[in-house]
Amino acid sequence: MSAALALNGLVVVEIGTSVAGPFAGQILADLGADVVKIENPQGGDDARNWGPPFVRGAAPVFNAINRNKRSAAIDLKDQAQRAALRRFILEEADVVVQNLRPGLLASYGLDAATLRAAKPWLIYCTLAAYGADGPLKDRPGYDPLMQAFGGLMSLTGEDGREPVRTGPSIIDQGSAMWAVIGILSALHRRAATGEGCEVATSLYETALAWTNMHTASYLASSRVPRRMGSENFGICPYKAYQARDGWVVVAAGNNNLFQRLADALGHPEWPADARFKSNPDRVTNRDTLNPLVAAAVATDTVATWVEKLARAGVPCAPVLDLAQVMAHPQFAAIGMLQDGPDGTMPLIGTPLQFDGERPPFRAHPPALGADTEAVIRAPQRRKASS
Repeated sequence: MSAALALNGLVVVEIGTSVAGPFAGQILADLGADVVKIENPQGGDDARNWGPPFVRGAAPVFNAINRNKRSAAIDLKDQAQRAALRRFILEEADVVVQNLRPGLLASYGLDAATLRAAKPWLIYCTLAAYGADGPLKDRPGYDPLMQAFGGLMSLTGEDGREPVRTGPSIIDQGSAMWAVIGILSALHRRAATGEGCEVATSLYETALAWTNMHTASYLASSRVPRRMGSENFGICPYKAYQARDGWVVVAAGNNNLFQRLADALGHPEWPADARFKSNPDRVTNRDTLNPLVAAAVATDTVATWVEKLARAGVPCAPVLDLAQVMAHPQFAAIGMLQDGPDGTMPLIGTPLQFDGERPPFRAHPPALGADTEAVIRAPQRRKASS
């Protein structure tokens, strides 16, 4: 068995929609698990319709987070179909991942307590919105709400401008990653004890986790962090500067790097200036130092500065759009863009390698209900075909 498919043989039932639950399911599927995606027969996962554009009958967002899975269209309001799903979970599933609105699966008898009472070795993972406790625990939630409520929007963008969210859905996708970490930990424990586990995470907890460094700074100083654009609150110079034809990010994170940067910019005298001698000095005087660096960078092109700074050993990078990212030779070299099994619809792969092998793109995202029969067929038929 390929090391890249380490979860081969694991059966996962994904009862979810949108991004967080499905992305967790895709990570497990990419690693070899048999992930059965449970969808509403009336339209399926909401993300199927988040377009235009559409590829293979579904929105690009859906395609990006649902490869290597099977799909079963199950009407949870239908008692017979619900019973069939419960039977499938109890007979075949190792893991359940769900991110439906709070309380819904409990009303159908598909919650962690009910299923684990019948199958103690089941691992059941819930991705909630605001968490399992507190006054908001029953509210639904979405990525931008958590970027707002969890404080990320107060840290993102430029001071004095309107709030902005990060382009990628980092709360949804981050929550999915925490869910997978929890599931893998529970699987390790089950291998030793035979006991399953209820794993829980939430979008709100993920938002709070991403603010951990800013929170630590606030607790230490009692100063509420402000939006700083591309800057870092504790390092200077450490931001995007505008060159003649674009932007270049410079990350001079220590005294040695600052000396190299100053030399490369033609100002070797800066490190001797009392205002710039140490990083705390530079942070305190960032409003003086940043314009000096900006004026120097503005005198030449991005390509020139990237070449000159890289040669001097100063960490730097141009600010690229996605077309430029995918045209760069480093993008091709790393092998993150994977063609589908029929050579169509390339997608960004999983950012992991095992013995030099990236988990493969084995199957296109499934058509709605393509594998329903495998879930709802009678137990006798399932056993007869095994």
